[in-house]
Amino acid sequence: MPSGKSAAGDPGIISGSVSLTAFASTMARVFVYGTLKKGQPNYKHMINTAKGLAKFQGRGHTVEKYPLVIAGKYNIPYMLNIPGTGHHIAGEIYSVDEQMLQFLDEFEGCPDMYQRTLMRIQVVEWEGKGGAGEVRAAADGVLECFVYSTATFPPEWVGLPYYDSYDSSGQHGLAYVLRESRE
Repeated sequence: MPSGKSAAGDPGIISGSVSLTAFASTMARVFVYGTLKKGQPNYKHMINTAKGLAKFQGRGHTVEKYPLVIAGKYNIPYMLNIPGTGHHIAGEIYSVDEQMLQFLDEFEGCPDMYQRTLMRIQVVEWEGKGGAGEVRAAADGVLECFVYSTATFPPEWVGLPYYDSYDSSGQHGLAYVLRESRE
């Protein structure tokens, strides 16, 4: 699935004879937990079709616990890749095409700032419509999704408060600073 290639083998060409199932197989599942969620400062990128296609599928949380911290002078949310520590992180599940996946890699500074890895996500709410090639969770309600987390962080971040859900306007008082507002 993550290869991003159509049935014809070319990631940029989908011929008229390719079925919806073949097109859906080129979609990747991404779990977002921070500023890319609905109602958050960078959600605009998820709905900007010039950057690629992203289809909201539902909500879930990580099967394993991870620390979710807000760090740096721009108050950026980071999921630290320390499995078994922290909370089950809440977020949203999207199906994205190769173009959007490439945009997200660049936007997230992958692989330096964040690393894109597969994680198991427990589905808690599903809006997928069930058409041809539709993504479905396993019988236990678990999906594997790409997640942008980081294993490259300053050691002091481990001592920051851990959150189970991110909201830029949350009670933590650490509003995210948009890129266009940074000095």
